[in-house]
Amino acid sequence: MGIMIYAVFYVLLNRLKTSREVESLDLPNCHLIKGIEAGAEDIDILPNGLAFFSVGLKFPALHSFAPDKPGGILMMDLKEENPRALELRISRGFNLASFNPHGISTFVDSDDTVYLFVVNHPEFKNTVEIFKFEEEDNSLLHLKTIKHELLPSVNDIVAVGPAHFYATNDHYFSDTFLKYLETYLNLHWTNVVYYSPNEVKVVAEGFDTANGINISPDQKYIYVADILAHEIHVLEKHPDMNLTRLKVLTLDTLVDNLSIDPSSGDILVGCHPNGQKLFVYDPNNPPSSEVLRIQNILSEKPTVTTVYANNGSVLQGSSVASVYDRKLLIGTLYHRALYCEL
Repeated sequence: MGIMIYAVFYVLLNRLKTSREVESLDLPNCHLIKGIEAGAEDIDILPNGLAFFSVGLKFPALHSFAPDKPGGILMMDLKEENPRALELRISRGFNLASFNPHGISTFVDSDDTVYLFVVNHPEFKNTVEIFKFEEEDNSLLHLKTIKHELLPSVNDIVAVGPAHFYATNDHYFSDTFLKYLETYLNLHWTNVVYYSPNEVKVVAEGFDTANGINISPDQKYIYVADILAHEIHVLEKHPDMNLTRLKVLTLDTLVDNLSIDPSSGDILVGCHPNGQKLFVYDPNNPPSSEVLRIQNILSEKPTVTTVYANNGSVLQGSSVASVYDRKLLIGTLYHRALYCEL
């Protein structure tokens, strides 16, 4: 029994990449974004250059630099010469005090209406919030709160319609203790769910810890990051919205959120080189940051290059990287955010 426990623990250490360190690969034209002090876990950018940030995420046992401040949604106009991050006002009736935003996704309808989908954890529960973005006064009109038994532990989301999305569950259970047990035992029970007003169903399963999700520019493929398996899964999307696994790309890092470069279709990945540092926070030995670019993921040998890496001296715990018109935004789980001109 002791040997079995040791073996399970050893496997967990490997999944967390506890011995990995990175050498810094900094970019020349970068600065920390003012007003983001406690994480920008996810970022999504509209075709017109408006970038949305999900800020202030809190989780049990996860470090926070602002534990008593609710989360919010910030916006930055990347077409401005010196863009600033502004917090968006949210319509009355929405519970701002318990707002705990996680993954986000935008959808632009045929009439140019912009919808913002937000994974929310009020009081550490699981909902998906749908907002309408009102650009004239930089505000969000809350339209709908979605709860469902097939969404017990939502992490990230990709919108495919005005009330339609794919979402990842990073755990099978919603109970905190059972989540820890599930992770420790490496059960591979996490999944991807498709939601629409008419149908909700599991469309892919068997992941270690399903995390970031996104869609290819041609809408044919769904990409899913499996963070503790260090993998990106490519799934083919069918007319009935079901998914079929095509291939798996294995990387030497913990892969978090996925963004698509609109000019090339390349995948940008926010990564955690060492998961132990991320979850056991030590200010004297902080978590590092890493951003990868993946080109031609459908080919036999995709090209993987490091775009940015830092040992934690500038940016701690990178969770997402998004690019627009030679501007790069890098967000983190609970630290700062970086703006770079490429």
